[in-house]
Amino acid sequence: MAIFERLQSGEAVPFNDPQYQQIFELATRTMQLAAKLNNSADIDQIRQLLIEITRAPIDESTTVLTPFYINLGIFTRIGKNVFINHGCTFLDIGGITIEDDVLIGPKVCLTTEGHPIDPQERKKLLVKPIVIKRNAWIGVGVTVLAGVTIGENSVVAAGAVVTKDVPANTVVGGVPAKVIKTI
Repeated sequence: MAIFERLQSGEAVPFNDPQYQQIFELATRTMQLAAKLNNSADIDQIRQLLIEITRAPIDESTTVLTPFYINLGIFTRIGKNVFINHGCTFLDIGGITIEDDVLIGPKVCLTTEGHPIDPQERKKLLVKPIVIKRNAWIGVGVTVLAGVTIGENSVVAAGAVVTKDVPANTVVGGVPAKVIKTI
């Protein structure tokens, strides 16, 4: 089984795994494309480079502003009418799905990757997907951790760290994020 399939099935893969080099090879390709992307001020060219990085269609209604950082890209899917503001970082080995009509503020970090708590196991990579449902709004400087789903129409307040699923039609904020109110 390829290293990506092993990771996405829940296996903790050690850094010295013989297949780990595949991650670095793909990351190198992505960094080269991301460098071009981040040197462009043309929204259409940025979108085309992001299509190359993700190897998936991105609708012309979607806008991504630079700089934009992504480690692999091939595990990210972005819907229609999505807006991603300046300075966002996506670590996507676990899979990132952004549904239609989502707003993502500046300096948002979506990280599907982590490590075991046990110090003896910490030099292993663990991944879980992130899903951002339709019409959600992720505020400036938010961090969303692996395994989290942000519910439809929800708002994540600026600076929040989201460690657990966010119910649909709610506003969450804080560190860790907690429900503030229902919409």
